Amino acid sequence: MGRPGGWLSDSSMQSTMKLVILDRDGTINSDSDDFVKTPDEWVPLPGALEAIARLNHAGWHVVIASNQSGLGRGLFDVAALNAMHAKMHKMLAAVGGRIDAVFYCPHSPEEACHCRKPLPGLFEQIGARFGVQLQGVPTAGDSVRDLLAGASAGCEPHLVLTGKSAQYRGGGQPEGLPAGTVLHQDLSAFVDYILERSARPLPVAL
Repeated sequence: MGRPGGWLSDSSMQSTMKLVILDRDGTINSDSDDFVKTPDEWVPLPGALEAIARLNHAGWHVVIASNQSGLGRGLFDVAALNAMHAKMHKMLAAVGGRIDAVFYCPHSPEEACHCRKPLPGLFEQIGARFGVQLQGVPTAGDSVRDLLAGASAGCEPHLVLTGKSAQYRGGGQPEGLPAGTVLHQDLSAFVDYILERSARPLPVAL
């Protein structure tokens, strides 16, 4: 099973919390075909940490759902993963941001688990941990499998054109995206979209 890296302590907020679920590699930080294995290799994408901070300042809670098959492949251990996330949390704090929890799948593809995206196990764990329904919760990632996992759990899918999808910045999109997927140039553009939409006045019923 994926393991939560942290969680909110204020359970009274869980029923009404504004939640966004993000992929990690290729969405928040640079991805690598050789896997991100050490804190030195964990490098945030331009503007990504500031984008998360803007969400936080607007009252949104941010959670990560990430495949980390490098653990199952023996490329790094949990101590190294924790060190990467310690670096992430420290860098986020420096710009006024926060990740409330990190949920990750440690399995290799051969283990056929339920928590490896594109299956929805990590998202189901997030919903259970926070006691929230995920219907309509925005989720953003750089690959089709990220969004399939979220959409299967009821989330609203958003593709960022960084990481695995950077090749589509000039046009087009990957095949197999869930219906209704919205495309954004990067995480900052996604956050612009979410904050602008949430600031619009609700329609008044006549």
